[in-house]
Amino acid sequence: MAESLTIQQLLVESCQHLNQVAGDNARLESEILLTHVLQVSRTHLIAWPEKQLSDKQVIQIRQLVARRRQGEPIAYLTGTREFWSLALAVTPDTLIPRADTECLVERALALIPEQSKAKIADLGTGSGAIALAIAHERRGCQITATDHSAASLAVARSNAEQLQLTNLQFLQGNWCQALPPQATYDLIASNPPYIAENDPHLQQGDLPFEPIGALISGPDGLDDIRLIASEAKTHLNPGGGLLLEHGAEQGPTVREILQQQGYQHIQTLQDWEQRDRLTEGFTHL
Repeated sequence: MAESLTIQQLLVESCQHLNQVAGDNARLESEILLTHVLQVSRTHLIAWPEKQLSDKQVIQIRQLVARRRQGEPIAYLTGTREFWSLALAVTPDTLIPRADTECLVERALALIPEQSKAKIADLGTGSGAIALAIAHERRGCQITATDHSAASLAVARSNAEQLQLTNLQFLQGNWCQALPPQATYDLIASNPPYIAENDPHLQQGDLPFEPIGALISGPDGLDDIRLIASEAKTHLNPGGGLLLEHGAEQGPTVREILQQQGYQHIQTLQDWEQRDRLTEGFTHL
């Protein structure tokens, strides 16, 4: 049986255990795990530090801390991750949405006027992060979200229902093969796998716990981007745009891929840490 502990005592204990894996974020991660188990806000932890926890609560929190010490991502432990101020469910079937990808959403919204009724496709939607963020901001647009994984699409659909977003449809299939043959779009966006097969980063951080098929893409990490660039042309309206997230060192090669496929007005955009992160190209008007 777990001994009786207060919120403050268990926070201190959790921080000590998480220091090695979380470093400066140990306090934040400890608070996230406590709020998840207790179903309270972080403000509640501050306001009621002397509140006694039940044995069951102490055991649950310690179990989550132990899993986090083994490297398991916080988002998988709590089953949620905030993206574009939206609370999204995530599972080990989906990538964990990252702040870098919010830059892709920001650029997509810059290309879509507020009152637009544009048709947009999000290829490889995972938890639905990109599609849902755009759908939330552009209610008049129709978003098609695709993924080859039925499990990922189930998470994305559930997130759409939870957020009460109805301007989306979900299709299963690999990249543009999921789209109806004659369907065309004003914008196609994707955060595809872009890590090389033998990249040492695959053993770091959250990556060992995430679905490997959503991370790696051939010897140089660009196999899927090549395929998307080739397929997307026939699904873009005249002047339509292709917007791709990629690795910080891949900008020149991605620009070359788009140029070889005949896209125009190609440029690479940086993320908030001034690293190359997005490349876009447009079809002929």
